[in-house]
Amino acid sequence: MKKLTTSLLAIFCTLIAPAQFANDYLLAADKYFADGDYYSAAQYYEKFLADKGKGGKSGFNPYEVSAGSNKKAPKAASSREQVIYNLAESYRQLHYHEKALPYYEQADKKQFPLAAFHYATTLKALGRYEEAATAFQNFTATYATKDLYTAAAERELKSLDYIKEQLARKNLNRYTVEKAGAINGEGGTYAPAWLNNETLLFTSTRPDATDKNKSNSNRIYQASYSNGTPGAIMKTAVPQGKDIQQGVVAVTPTGNTLFLTRWEIAKGKKTSTIYSSTKTGDTWSDPVAVANLNVAGSNSQQPFVTPDGKNIIFSSDRAGGQGGFDLWMADLTEATVGTPTNMGSSINTSWDEQAPSYHAASKSFVFSSNGRVGMGGFDFYYSNGAVNNLSEPKNFGYPVNSIKDDIYFASKGSATNILEAVLFSSDRDAACCLELFSLNKVKLPKQITGRVLNCEGRQPLAGVAVSITDASNKVIAQKTTDASGNYAFTLAEFEALKASASQKGYFAGNVNFIGPADAEEESFTAPDICLNIIPEEAIRLDNVYYDFNKATLQPESYPSLDTLVNILNENPSILIELAAHTDSKGTDEYNQNLSQARAKSVVDYLISKGIDKARLLPKGYGETMPVADNENTDGSDNPEGRQRNRRTEFKVLKTGSE
Repeated sequence: MKKLTTSLLAIFCTLIAPAQFANDYLLAADKYFADGDYYSAAQYYEKFLADKGKGGKSGFNPYEVSAGSNKKAPKAASSREQVIYNLAESYRQLHYHEKALPYYEQADKKQFPLAAFHYATTLKALGRYEEAATAFQNFTATYATKDLYTAAAERELKSLDYIKEQLARKNLNRYTVEKAGAINGEGGTYAPAWLNNETLLFTSTRPDATDKNKSNSNRIYQASYSNGTPGAIMKTAVPQGKDIQQGVVAVTPTGNTLFLTRWEIAKGKKTSTIYSSTKTGDTWSDPVAVANLNVAGSNSQQPFVTPDGKNIIFSSDRAGGQGGFDLWMADLTEATVGTPTNMGSSINTSWDEQAPSYHAASKSFVFSSNGRVGMGGFDFYYSNGAVNNLSEPKNFGYPVNSIKDDIYFASKGSATNILEAVLFSSDRDAACCLELFSLNKVKLPKQITGRVLNCEGRQPLAGVAVSITDASNKVIAQKTTDASGNYAFTLAEFEALKASASQKGYFAGNVNFIGPADAEEESFTAPDICLNIIPEEAIRLDNVYYDFNKATLQPESYPSLDTLVNILNENPSILIELAAHTDSKGTDEYNQNLSQARAKSVVDYLISKGIDKARLLPKGYGETMPVADNENTDGSDNPEGRQRNRRTEFKVLKTGSE
């Protein structure tokens, strides 16, 4: 009987053990998930699912209590459907997209409607764009709530089109993107910030030999650079207590104050706070929380100090923003930090904006966002201008951005090429974590071509002098047209320009233009310039009017005369005769005097507009040079003829080349 009892007990324990183990796995997984420890949660959810498929009876329920048992059911935990969804979410939070995908596929979309959205974003992150588009369309068709996720799905569909455009871009060979080499270690390496030209600060979770607990905490490191190559790497001597995560730093221009982020995760919630540390000699003080930058119950992180030291910019999810994490800015001195203000809806979205930086040479504000049309994930965007007066953000495009997360950007580039010497962090080629990448874009000169033609026959003109001026009227190039009437020149960037052409025997001509909106374009054809031949005969000035029987110009005459002002300004070497004519009414002497006075009135107007009087010869011809009959053949008056005779003309007397 004893043997029988022992055998039955062994069988009972064998049956109970899988149930107990599965129950333990699930309880542990749920706790880790609630605490935000997604790596541990994923491991235990996997153990639970694997254990559930072994040995136990079909339909095994780890919470089932047999009839007659005195044991209470264990504390309620996840259903199987919840396990599948939580496991998918755990892998998504860890950026393990390949592992997340099959669980999102299995997830009950009715019970967990956002599983359909994350399934689509996971497909996108894996580069399966057509499937992702279908998944987003299915989500928008079935998701009943109109909220951030509805808008996000519509934006993601636009992003998929954007990705196709970016991958087909011209001149991708101008970019070199590669891992930053030895500076990357085991674990994450991210958030580069230059302390000076030779010293880089960054954050890393690499193993620390001095850490007995092998905690892989986030710590601040520094690397010495020589000719673009990192040398010795060491921990920065900023005090850091046990179990404290700190990194993502910014330093004032003097190098005496360092701002950093400290964070902790408790019960699944991450709380981040901005601290500062001051340097005395070679020693950094214990960091203290910066009161003005932190708000109780909210996160403040990723500080950046502008190169002039006048502002600090950071990311926070505090109230008063556009939603999610927004970028905020405060005035800064060595002694004080001002009250932060939100950078506004032109920069911030209802999703997350993070990792701000400002490149002084090119006057470019750079940040990462997951709330705009783009490649990722988080993409890098840039806005031009002063930090308090920024343009609409633009995406840097591929390959600066990837379909993963690209965040934290540090450039040592020039005023005309912010992308020529960049360090940034990305998980584009990583199994789990952010790594540092170097980026360099070779920027070729922009090529502009144009053509000069004869206005009358549209024939090309050779040997024409072409002068190119910028918006400040500075001459930046001087060229001569070839046999085909073409000219060409290069410049660093497309900008607003004016091409002026001059040739003996022709009035000068010009055209204003600006290059293409696409900054990636490397060539542009300017509009044609056509030149009019200078005629030997006089040129009538239409719509020039005087008061009756007087020489006073009427205001309606000014537009026509201003056209003549432009001609004289564009042809600074020509001398003209300004002629006035009358009809035959009145005496010869009266008409001669009136026409001379009127010619002088026009000359006086031109002088008032800045034309040198030495270039202007007023001449009154009275009624001596009619171009039409003042009377009809039957002796009656001819009003139309008289009107044609009452005219103002100019004639080129000298071109300057004569």
